[in-house]
Amino acid sequence: MYLLKTDSWYLERIIFLMAGCMNSLSIILVLVHSMWWLILTGLVSVNLLVFALTGFCPSAALFYRMGVKCRLCRT
Repeated sequence: MYLLKTDSWYLERIIFLMAGCMNSLSIILVLVHSMWWLILTGLVSVNLLVFALTGFCPSAALFYRMGVKCRLCRT
């Protein structure tokens, strides 16, 4: 079994946290407000796929500029 190290909050871990929060928020908004909020879930999923396949993520670029250190980057 693979366990991710949780000794610090690095960029890749924050990206997964943010995606989980956005999907949870989307599901809550679907239940409370409108089915149209499922579009947000789709966009988050597409963003995760693009990040996994290409390594590009707009929110990762924003967090990196804010000073969050990445664990998988080559320095």
